[in-house]
Amino acid sequence: MLKHVGKMKNNSAKVAVVFRTLPGDVNSALVVGTNGLSDMYHDNLMSVLESDSGQQANELADVLAVRKYPDGTNILEYLHTNGHLKKVPTKTILMTPDTKTLLPLDQLNQIIADQQGIKLEDLNPSPEELAPTSSEVVAGGYTGKVEAKAEKAKPATPAKTEAKGFELTPAEMRSRAETLQKEAERLLKEADAQDPKPKVKKTKSVA
Repeated sequence: MLKHVGKMKNNSAKVAVVFRTLPGDVNSALVVGTNGLSDMYHDNLMSVLESDSGQQANELADVLAVRKYPDGTNILEYLHTNGHLKKVPTKTILMTPDTKTLLPLDQLNQIIADQQGIKLEDLNPSPEELAPTSSEVVAGGYTGKVEAKAEKAKPATPAKTEAKGFELTPAEMRSRAETLQKEAERLLKEADAQDPKPKVKKTKSVA
């Protein structure tokens, strides 16, 4: 079963739920349409979502804010600056943790709140709990900053470039490398199609 995966009621478009609720707006969520991403960005996003870190995260944004694409771009910042984050009503999202389960996000949020013994309004992330990134997240009528948490400076170690608790596993490293290689091959094919390399004519040697 996968967390953070759903589809829109009106057109069955697949989405990844970045925030289940928004500060001050418990009836709205922030999602990214996975079909609107190119292969490299889609595959890496899903790799992070399906990873142990992604599945253990309360909000997918917490992990996306500390992970990067192979080109070095912060995932959450990329989705924001390129207009992929959309604010939608929670009742319009069907969560699909498996092929047999369809549960509206507003109902799922209520179930989670009931299990935690809190009000639905208290399920909203507070500014202090939001994912650590300095990018401003804007979607529809929602505008909110996701501020970085203050941490004590630590000496960098070559083996660990990710934030503590979100280190890449060998499987994730291989997945990223394979995805990057596929993207490079695709770009080379497109370049050759638009500007074919001239064939070099062989000249006969004169005895």
